[in-house]
Amino acid sequence: MATSPAQFQNRTDAGRQLAALLKPYAHHPGGLVLGLPRGGVPIAYEVAQALGLPWDICLVRKLGVPDHRELAMGAIASSGVQVLNDEVLNRLQIAPSTVSAVTATELQELQRRDRVYRGERPQPTLRDRTLILVDDGIATGLTMRAAIAVLKPQQPARLIVAVPVAPPETYRTLQAEVDEVVCLALPDDLHAISLWYADFAQLTDAEVCELLTQSPRPLHA
Repeated sequence: MATSPAQFQNRTDAGRQLAALLKPYAHHPGGLVLGLPRGGVPIAYEVAQALGLPWDICLVRKLGVPDHRELAMGAIASSGVQVLNDEVLNRLQIAPSTVSAVTATELQELQRRDRVYRGERPQPTLRDRTLILVDDGIATGLTMRAAIAVLKPQQPARLIVAVPVAPPETYRTLQAEVDEVVCLALPDDLHAISLWYADFAQLTDAEVCELLTQSPRPLHA
């Protein structure tokens, strides 16, 4: 467990450290690593490389509070799944019309990313597979919960959430929703995910697309 920020050099380093905790799933029949764009993609790539598993992306989008976009009031997925943070909505008295407007904007971005990242490639088959869902860190957990809500109805055999850093409360909440949660650092005071990385540069669409061309095995294996 981390005692100070900047535990990871960058997302590549975090992915390699995370992969070490996921060794029991190396070369797992039916195993599939799923990264949440953009930040989770390089971590998912490193995990997949280390474990010898195929990988893909799971598209979700945070709903940020207007004028304070880093604060999540919810999250959505392209399938229509929406998860809302009632505590934030009530505390800030955010109107339903505001939620609808932000959702519409983020849905457009979600659809754009789907076109750019996936193109003509079909979605991988998820039923009866062991899924390892990866991001570069968890704060409120809303984005991850949206991803879980998308994946569960597709009846995977097992669903594992794997992240470098998360607050203990969110970690425990997610434990009740999936088969396993794997996390390297559980700081009581997370503050911001970026503080746990020496280099937390934002990824571009081009960088995500480049990584997606480097799957260690055929994507639909």
